[in-house]
Amino acid sequence: MPRSNPLLWPKPPAIWGYGIAVLSVTTALILTQWPALRLEAAPLSLFLLAVMFSAWFGGVAPGLLATALSTPAFYYYFLPPTHSLAAKPEEIPRFTVFVVSLLFVGLLSSTQRSATESLRRARDELEGIVQELQSANEALQTESLERKHAEEGLHEAQADLARVSRVTTMGELTASLAHEVNQPIAAALTNANTCLRWLTRDHPDLNEAREAASRIVKDATRAADIISRVRLLFKKGIPQRELVDVNEAIREMIVLLRSEVTRHNITVRTELATDLPQVTGDRVQLQQVLMNLIVNSVDAMKEVDGVRELAVKSQRTEREEVLVSVSDTGVGLPPQQADQIFNAFFTTKVQGTGMGLSISRSIVESHGGRLWAAENSPRGASFHFVLSTKIEAKE
Repeated sequence: MPRSNPLLWPKPPAIWGYGIAVLSVTTALILTQWPALRLEAAPLSLFLLAVMFSAWFGGVAPGLLATALSTPAFYYYFLPPTHSLAAKPEEIPRFTVFVVSLLFVGLLSSTQRSATESLRRARDELEGIVQELQSANEALQTESLERKHAEEGLHEAQADLARVSRVTTMGELTASLAHEVNQPIAAALTNANTCLRWLTRDHPDLNEAREAASRIVKDATRAADIISRVRLLFKKGIPQRELVDVNEAIREMIVLLRSEVTRHNITVRTELATDLPQVTGDRVQLQQVLMNLIVNSVDAMKEVDGVRELAVKSQRTEREEVLVSVSDTGVGLPPQQADQIFNAFFTTKVQGTGMGLSISRSIVESHGGRLWAAENSPRGASFHFVLSTKIEAKE
């Protein structure tokens, strides 16, 4: 209902309400007594309108006043004998109906006005609530958009930090990686010389030359594969989720770090489950986790005496998860600080950054898994992480 509707104007002050009652009854009486209008036969309707008008605009009290004023006027002017205050017993039923009708109409009009005003107030309150909800919704949308941008920025920062960590680690392994690449290149050079000798003889031995050429191709492919893996670890880009064969990722990382392991007289033992399901994740990030854990194990065994053994295992758990373990026979976890090794910037190495394990845990958790450490028996440490094969990785 529009606010300009006169019927919905606010109630006037009390004195005005009583004035409206007096004016309404007076107007009704004048109209019934005006000969030209010939309304003397419809006094009940006019007085009902006066009471209704008074109760609507003034409330219950003005409505009762209008009733009180209409009653003697009706009794005096319209009950026979008219213009007399004498007793009129035969007109008592009619008079009673008149009074009851006035009271009923007055109360009904006042109640209707109160209900209408309550509905109007409820509507106004509802409009206010709707506006508040709209404002809150807009604020939530803005906050959600800002949070989304912040999360995207966080993901980009985490990806950049992970890449920096990979680059740093690969830089520390430059000598070993160079040796790992030089081996197939040197073998290919030797086989190339051999192939030339077989071909430059007085009677060229094509079979021997063909075998030497095949070995060249094999060695060159091996060197190219190593370089390709290194380039992937250096590459910057958005994490790409795909199906990853965890066993294959383990084998590739062991091959890449073989020279580093051999340089420190470390024996590598692998126990890889044959029925291991694939997991959904970023291959490079998962290989970074393996690289960090293996490099940490190598660092832990550099200075120890006795057997130096690195064990990498994979298996399927009862909960259909892939469990990977990297164990060593090194110095073990730092005493009284085992719960801090995954904290950012915590390190026991002289030149360590303290970011490797923290980044590794973040990567595993972003793939819907978890990473933890435990003491290894009789010495050393074990790092375990699980990856789910049933649910999508967390974004």
